[in-house]
Amino acid sequence: MKIMFICTGNICRSAMAHKLMQKKLKDNEVKDIDVYSCGIFAENGDASTYNAIEVTKEYGVDLKSHKATNIRDSKIDEMDLILCATMSHKYSVIQMYPSLANKIYTLKEYVDENKDLDIKDPWGYDIEIYRFCIAEIDRLLDKLIEKIK
Repeated sequence: MKIMFICTGNICRSAMAHKLMQKKLKDNEVKDIDVYSCGIFAENGDASTYNAIEVTKEYGVDLKSHKATNIRDSKIDEMDLILCATMSHKYSVIQMYPSLANKIYTLKEYVDENKDLDIKDPWGYDIEIYRFCIAEIDRLLDKLIEKIK
């Protein structure tokens, strides 16, 4: 199975979800799942934000080597599941890739969270907002792993 996480710039939310999911899959000895990420407006090669790097360290994840990938340069056509940070991302990706619509969800939608389906963007905010964001992603990824096991 191939899963892709998508946000705007692929330097915060989708990057944190990508690397944290890889760690969780390894820790849970889940095999045969490949994880990717990209951003709708990402600049190829951009590094993650300092705060994203710092908060992922708190989860035992090294985000320093992450490089952003623009959706147009991603392997999105090969994905089995495409998980967006927000409904706006979901609608944009469906518009860009209508043939993939049945594989595209928000992460919250896919794990059956019925309240606000968006993961708020921490970009430009202080480290506490990043901590809130990664804690939310961490919780959602646990639900995702349970669902796909």
